[in-house]
Amino acid sequence: MVEREKSLISFFSGVAMLIVLFDQLTKYFIYLRMPDWSLGFFSVHLVKNTGAGFGILQEKTFVLGVISLLVSLAVIFYYKKIPPQKLPQFLFALFLGGVVGNLIDRFARGYVIDFLDFTFWPAFNIADASITVGMIGIIFYFLNEEKEAKMKKEIK
Repeated sequence: MVEREKSLISFFSGVAMLIVLFDQLTKYFIYLRMPDWSLGFFSVHLVKNTGAGFGILQEKTFVLGVISLLVSLAVIFYYKKIPPQKLPQFLFALFLGGVVGNLIDRFARGYVIDFLDFTFWPAFNIADASITVGMIGIIFYFLNEEKEAKMKKEIK
């Protein structure tokens, strides 16, 4: 394996592991302390979510856990297809770390701990934020790549 490949794998793995660690530590803290404080439009409090985002698929923890496991395995299995630049590696690592963070909750607790709550948005956690930022970044990355490829084709 080339040194650059090893470096990218280390970077990818490190980012994913840091997300999982930070996600699990914050959830553990929230679970232990069960804070309930508010700043008007934002509050922190324990929410036990047995479904997916926006309150859908409630009580489908096992099914969502299996889907999370399959998604995680797919990202790992297709890792070599991720472009070998830091940005896509970082974005996919964010996504994977978030999926694994919630996967751990689903199988270990039977629910996902959410605790960040903007009054106009459903409660979420670090894993959810990582999944969202990672996925939006991945979409924009590939849209930009497609746009650049079209421009290069037009120039020729």
